[in-house]
Amino acid sequence: MRLLVIEDDHKIANAIKKGLAQESYAVDVSFDGKDGLATALTIDYDLIIIDRMLPGVDGIKVCQTLRDKKYNTPILFLTAKDKISDRVEGLNAGADDYLVKPFAFEELLARVRALLRRPTKIDETILKIADLSLDPARFTVKRAEKELKLSSKEFALLEYMMRNPDRILTKDNIIAHVWDYDADILPNTVEVYIGYLRNKIDRPFTKKPNLIQTSRGFGYKITELPE
Repeated sequence: MRLLVIEDDHKIANAIKKGLAQESYAVDVSFDGKDGLATALTIDYDLIIIDRMLPGVDGIKVCQTLRDKKYNTPILFLTAKDKISDRVEGLNAGADDYLVKPFAFEELLARVRALLRRPTKIDETILKIADLSLDPARFTVKRAEKELKLSSKEFALLEYMMRNPDRILTKDNIIAHVWDYDADILPNTVEVYIGYLRNKIDRPFTKKPNLIQTSRGFGYKITELPE
């Protein structure tokens, strides 16, 4: 999942990015409102974290502009303002959640996970395709009740695919949601990681159908439907 952090305090922004990256999220950072707004409107993010007090364009205006443009991505506000009126203003601007500084990273992470769960099927935190399951909270993957060991990037790629079952995902789709724009992406990077996943998810289970399929000339999809 790919996240954008718009925060002018470099220390806080980089700490959030580092912490979320360790949890397998791809994270981009903007340090002012104008740049953050332009980035959000250019790239398809899964969640945006916005500091309320930003230079250039403040967080309220960033949020309002995104909502005015029918941008439905979850938005989490960070702010030092803790009055009820401030929270109400932020939520009325279109934010989905509000976290007051200083905060524990564990709470930020919990709120991020909660917001990312909202678009999924009714109260289902564990993603499932056939006998393959992925638990985003515990970072576990199982097929046929056997636990599989995945790298953080393999896990992020699989999670993105499982949140979009039966949908053909182009390489551009995958790169936009699994890697941040600072990453060194080679032309065959997606193919390589799809190969890594197949080696762990499909090939060891010879009596089971292959779940990861290639749509030649288009991209990849995960599905329990036969090829």
